[in-house]
Amino acid sequence: MYKWLDLGALFQELLPRNDIIGIKYFTANISAHVDPEAPQRQQVYLDALGTIPHLTIHKGNFMTSEKFAAVVSGANGAPYFRPRSSHCEIDPLPVLVKILKVEEKASDVNLATHLVFDGCRERYEAAVVATNDTDLVEPIKVVTSELGLPVGVACPAATIADSLKEVSTFHRHIRPTHLARAQFPDPLTTPTGVLAKPLGW
Repeated sequence: MYKWLDLGALFQELLPRNDIIGIKYFTANISAHVDPEAPQRQQVYLDALGTIPHLTIHKGNFMTSEKFAAVVSGANGAPYFRPRSSHCEIDPLPVLVKILKVEEKASDVNLATHLVFDGCRERYEAAVVATNDTDLVEPIKVVTSELGLPVGVACPAATIADSLKEVSTFHRHIRPTHLARAQFPDPLTTPTGVLAKPLGW
């Protein structure tokens, strides 16, 4: 729900008294390994974002790997273990399954780099980072403490991480009403054609 999101409209709603001079969107190309249609849906959305004049897209990458992981619980929610041997009922071992793990790489590092570098270059008077990722605590702290520039955190989660609140100048909760009011038109007319919101969005 609310995936057809116009980031320009969203941040203008969150910050009605501010002039938004630029938006940087950090993502990665989705692999078709799990969902063959995912890359196409992503490209439609990136094309929609491309209609926002002051928005730039910065890409990391997704890494897919096969790993073993422990099963947390069985069907009834009970811990899922097996004994070490048929003669031993103590010191159980977790049941392991092979999983396909998909991880987004470099997006948080890219965001942190741009936040600090653009602050050093005085390319903004204030920045807002849409995240609840505590890996970004240090770069936000560098900008607020060392560069003296305000950095806000905007987050759709019910609770913003305390460590992010501590280092940020202000924070905003992105509420469902904000998301609902900041959707692209469907269909969306662009200079090169018409984009339709992907099915299921």
